[in-house]
This record gives sequence, C-alpha cells and structure tokens, in this order.
Amino acid sequence: MEAYKQEFIEFMVESQVLKFGEFTLKSGRKSPFFMNAGAYVTGTQLRRLGEYYAKAIHDNYGLDFDVLFGPAYKGIPLSVATTMAISELYGVDIRYCSNRKEVKDHGDTGILLGSKIKDGDRVVIIEDVTTSGKSIEETFPIIQAQGDVQIKGLMVSLNRMERGKGTKSALEEIQETYGFPANAIVTMEEVIEYLYNRPCQGKIVIDHTMKAAIDAYYAEYGAK
Repeated sequence: MEAYKQEFIEFMVESQVLKFGEFTLKSGRKSPFFMNAGAYVTGTQLRRLGEYYAKAIHDNYGLDFDVLFGPAYKGIPLSVATTMAISELYGVDIRYCSNRKEVKDHGDTGILLGSKIKDGDRVVIIEDVTTSGKSIEETFPIIQAQGDVQIKGLMVSLNRMERGKGTKSALEEIQETYGFPANAIVTMEEVIEYLYNRPCQGKIVIDHTMKAAIDAYYAEYGAK
C-alpha cells in the first residue's frame, strides 16, 4: 500500500473523521464504522486533505484535465483545497468549479461557482464519500448541460465497499450508469488491513471484536 494511503488512514482517525463503534446510517443500516468529512475543519486539515486527494487523482487519472468539480456543499472546499494542492505538488493549474443549490439571478449569475465549464473541458468530480450515488444523479446533468464536456472520473475519499441500490458498490454502479471511472483514496478493505491490531493515535481501533463486527456487517451489506 502506498505511503500516502497509510498516512491518510491515520489522518482520518486522528481527525475523528473515521470512527468505529455503533452507528445508524441515513439508510437505516446499523454500521460499526462511520465517516464524517465535515469534521475536517482547520486550515492544516484541509491542506493535508487536499494533498491526499491530489496524489490519488494524479495516480488514477493523471493531471491532463481542466476542471475539478465539487458538488455543493461539501465538494466546494474539497475542490478548492485540491486544486491548490495540485498546483503546489505538481505545478499544474486546474480550475475549480462547484454548483449552487439555487440559481443566482444577479451579480455572478447562474448555477455555477468558480470557473465556468465550456465545450472541450475535461472534468474530474470530487466528493467526500458516496453510498447511494444520489449526488451524482444531480451533478451529472448540471455538468453535461454546460456543453461538450468529458468527465474523466470521480474521486472520493473512502470507498465503503457496501451495496448501493443493487448488489454492487455505489462506485461500481456509478461507473456502469454513467460510463466514467469512480475511485477512492482508500477502500475500507485497505483501512481494515492497515488498522487491524495496529496502534493508531495510541490505541488499537480495530481489535478482534471490532473486526468481527465489521465482518458481520459486510456479510450482510457488502458489495458482491
């Protein structure tokens, strides 16, 4: 596993973004782990987060694209932090773009924030985590409506590796439905492999008991 992935796993735990215990998800599923990207709140955290996304985007899609699109609301700071990190790490200027929830009819009008998207642009979409693919259902037509645009892929921070609407993971469903690749900085499989019985922030967060709970969860909800 790449060093930046190992660092990112520890970073999620350190930032209390990835927690282990008993949680009820929006879907109603009882999960032994929970991720809340809203817990990244400091300048240092956002700078580091942008760097991890930049490295993962570089590894999966290269940097031969024009626009990084972050769906409102959580995607807005992600797209800003990551375009800054791409500039710092690789010396490449990527434009950032996000959508508004409501169309603005005065001043900087329209549904988009940041750079406009135009014919010929190549776009990478950035999100925190995708469990159902609902945000892509909203985002995809907005991007397509801007012109003849190529979507190179989607990057999220964590692939939960559980079923979406059917038997496959949400990322696999997105890839099949929309025809572009969907990847994550790390998968839950990598998280479990790295953290199982390994001290992180001074304690073991995945011990035998937690590993058994996670295994039981995936036996019921894991993607095929």
